[in-house]
Amino acid sequence: MAQICVSDLTFCYEGSFAPVFENVSFSVDTNWKLGFIGRNGKGKTTFLNLLLGKYEYEGSIAASTVFDYFPYKISPGDFEKCSADFYEKLKPGCEFWRVVCELEKLEADGEILYRPFCTLSHGERTKVMLAILFSGENDFLLIDEPTNHLDQASREIVKKYLRQKKGFILVSHDRDLLDACVDHVLVLNRCSIEIQAGNFSSWWENKSRKDVFSQSENEKHKKEIEKLKKASAQTRQWAEKSEAGKIGFDPIKDPGHGGRRAYIGAKTKKMQSRVKQIEQRMDREIQEKEGLLMDLEIPADLRLIPLEHYKKTLIQAKEYGIQYPEASLPVFSDLTLELHQGERIFLNGKNGCGKSSLIKAILAHVSGDAGERRGMIETGTLMTAPNLVISYVNQDTSFLKGNIRSFCKERNLEESLFFAILRQLDMEREQFAKNMEDFSEGQKKKVLMAASLMAPAHVYIWDEPLNYIDVFSRMQVEKLILTYQPTMLIVEHDVRFREKLATSVIDL
Repeated sequence: MAQICVSDLTFCYEGSFAPVFENVSFSVDTNWKLGFIGRNGKGKTTFLNLLLGKYEYEGSIAASTVFDYFPYKISPGDFEKCSADFYEKLKPGCEFWRVVCELEKLEADGEILYRPFCTLSHGERTKVMLAILFSGENDFLLIDEPTNHLDQASREIVKKYLRQKKGFILVSHDRDLLDACVDHVLVLNRCSIEIQAGNFSSWWENKSRKDVFSQSENEKHKKEIEKLKKASAQTRQWAEKSEAGKIGFDPIKDPGHGGRRAYIGAKTKKMQSRVKQIEQRMDREIQEKEGLLMDLEIPADLRLIPLEHYKKTLIQAKEYGIQYPEASLPVFSDLTLELHQGERIFLNGKNGCGKSSLIKAILAHVSGDAGERRGMIETGTLMTAPNLVISYVNQDTSFLKGNIRSFCKERNLEESLFFAILRQLDMEREQFAKNMEDFSEGQKKKVLMAASLMAPAHVYIWDEPLNYIDVFSRMQVEKLILTYQPTMLIVEHDVRFREKLATSVIDL
């Protein structure tokens, strides 16, 4: 058991307007299973890189342990090789038999180590890298969002695997994974950092209670300050009126009123003293009020403009299937699906089962893009309602280049409204001056999400929209969908999100 002690840590990216961390101090135990929670762009991955010694910083990080990081960066040359040929390069000194044993715990066959890495699915790549990561002995492991792009079955396997381990920091926005795998949380709040024993749900319950208490105390202080302001103004008015009462009395010409003047002076002094006391109390109330709401999470209510179509059934598939010319088997076949207005259908299934292919086919049918459909062999029937307007969120963000203003111009989006939605999704204004290549993956997803929210549509088709999106924004989107009840076709492996929103689930 060892400690990682962070003391007065300050770090700022070159050219940035504000520091990522400023005079931050805390300590964690290397025996913990630590969940790392925070908004997109708050510095979670940055902190992991600071532990790895990748950046220079002020302050100190004291640790007697060796760190290792997931996901490993696979070089282009190694990407074409088998994992068995380069695993030692990723984790020097690790033994092959240990990697094979860890793969067994991940319910994967050791033969995937002998297949070119580029041919493995997302789930298989994740399992290989996790097996290599955990094949050491005393390392403290930094695991950065291991379940992105994984299907539900793979997520369950990773969840079960991590539950049996300890000595790691897990960065994840998957509430189900955090609840199952961690025993402490490290939270980057808006203005502070806190460490708590427990999992995501226990922390969220404590935070919700604390936020309610803070709001209650804030209201109480506001009322008290208002009362004190009125009392101060009234007492000051009396003091000024009393002081004015001395004017006109000359003790030489009018000796009979000398005592009266002294009495008025004493009374005025007493009132002025009372004004000072009230103002001091008011300052104390203001000081106590300050900081009460600094970490309060009140996500803005997002808006959506779903369109109503004159047809009830918007998308219909009958015994539908897709096969690619070079493949010996269809991606899927005999699919029957009907999407009616107001329904939210979640597509479920393993990676590679055809969820994204189905979405691509629907988009091609609606747009009339024969070129896109030419690459598919379709069986059965796929029908879409006439003049159907679709708002689409792609799971891929790699095409986002340049600044946000160029993005708005290219998509004909009203710039000020687009910025407003991004602010509601808690993106800092400083980001608007950067190129999107420099955004975190979560911030890139928010750009695509904001563009979709701005588009009035009959159907919203979202392909893994929540990859990299922080927990608070996920809850914000959940509330939005429950409020506006749009018609949706969604691919998303977040169990909590699906349980709250799905009107039906179709397994491919």
